[in-house]
Amino acid sequence: MPSREFRPGRGVAGLVMLTLAAGYAADAAGMWDAPWTFFVPVLVGGLWLAATVTWVNYRIRRRRIARKASTENEAAPPSSSGSQAMR
Repeated sequence: MPSREFRPGRGVAGLVMLTLAAGYAADAAGMWDAPWTFFVPVLVGGLWLAATVTWVNYRIRRRRIARKASTENEAAPPSSSGSQAMR
């Protein structure tokens, strides 16, 4: 089974959308009288937070890949090690 890439920004966006859906459902059911001014900051702030988390994850992943590539390039190439016959 192939491993899927972890994307925390999508998780944050999903939690924000679930929070908004729960708020709308509670308001529609009459359990909570939510002002519309509650939903706009939650939506905007949640999407901003998801974008920030995505950007931080991108930077960390990019740094990790660059660091891994720099350590892999220190060894001699396989053809110069003498382990294979030259044709």
